[in-house]
Amino acid sequence: MSATAPRRALVLAHTGRQDAIAAALQAVDMLEDAGLRAVLLDTDEAAVRELAPGAEDFAPEILGRDCSLADISIGLVLGGDGSVLRAAELVRGSQVPLVAVNLGHVGFLAEAERTDLQHTVEAVAGERYTVDERMALDVVVKVAGRQVARTWALNEASVEKSSRERMLEVVVSVDDHALSSYGCDGVVMATPTGSTAYAFSGGGPVVWPGVEALLCVPISAHTLFSRPLVVGPASTLTVDVLTRTNENGVLWCDGRRTVELPPEARIEVSRSAEPVRLARLSLTPFSERLVRKFQLPTEGWRGPVTGEDRAEATRTAVETVEPRHAAPRPVVVPPATAALPVVDLRGQRGPSSSTEDRP
Repeated sequence: MSATAPRRALVLAHTGRQDAIAAALQAVDMLEDAGLRAVLLDTDEAAVRELAPGAEDFAPEILGRDCSLADISIGLVLGGDGSVLRAAELVRGSQVPLVAVNLGHVGFLAEAERTDLQHTVEAVAGERYTVDERMALDVVVKVAGRQVARTWALNEASVEKSSRERMLEVVVSVDDHALSSYGCDGVVMATPTGSTAYAFSGGGPVVWPGVEALLCVPISAHTLFSRPLVVGPASTLTVDVLTRTNENGVLWCDGRRTVELPPEARIEVSRSAEPVRLARLSLTPFSERLVRKFQLPTEGWRGPVTGEDRAEATRTAVETVEPRHAAPRPVVVPPATAALPVVDLRGQRGPSSSTEDRP
């Protein structure tokens, strides 16, 4: 009986950063020690060899030469959210889940930090992770009723003006019903995953990843009604580029894929049938991740709550106060009154009064 083939992990690093190159070298060694085969893109492997000293024994498999995406068990992303979006584009169409180690700034899509690389590799080797399916967007561009482009997005699809001088005039529709027309710098249509990215910068709401919804956030709209919209997952968001200013637009999907938009172009955004699979190493609540990534204050302005404060709060008896409408009615005592003298002035007139003075 032949031995079982080793599992393969695709390592995707931000090769423009020296710390990511060093992390890639370390991750490959850790994966090999754990019994997995490390796989890299040929361009990433060449960058590591060129920029990393001591890479003489560096011998990973190359994707497309030694194996295919069908042979990959999981993708290990070393970088920030941009690296995750690049990796999601690469594995699109496969069932490969991605787990990210944050080497960037915020890293909302990352599951671990740089110091947790060893723990992450051990979890990958032991298959101690769950797979979370994130909603993606299906994006269609039509001109004169004819489809000219079709793409997708994990975070957002943004329709933007192509030049600084003029606004972009658009009509926003939901399920083929026109909602509003205005001039703007752009319109962002996002997933819950993308609600903490471009849509968040435009004033959109933070939506928990488990919520199934689509977001529409105007950017610098010149109108009284420019509120962000949240619609159901079965809805279709449509943006029509008008000809009032003869201004071209541009479509950006996750900041990676772009389509030029002439006047009268129509952009239709709906839920994609193919989600993006992200591996989760722990069941950390999204609220905790939100607090940590944005460094949100969770203590009052009076200072942190100490253990003594909590103990005192539990020892203090709670007084129950009945609402006023439930209390018994007070006894109403009428105020003391005295009769007022009545003076009858009928028939009394001054010396200058006459019939002419009467009305």
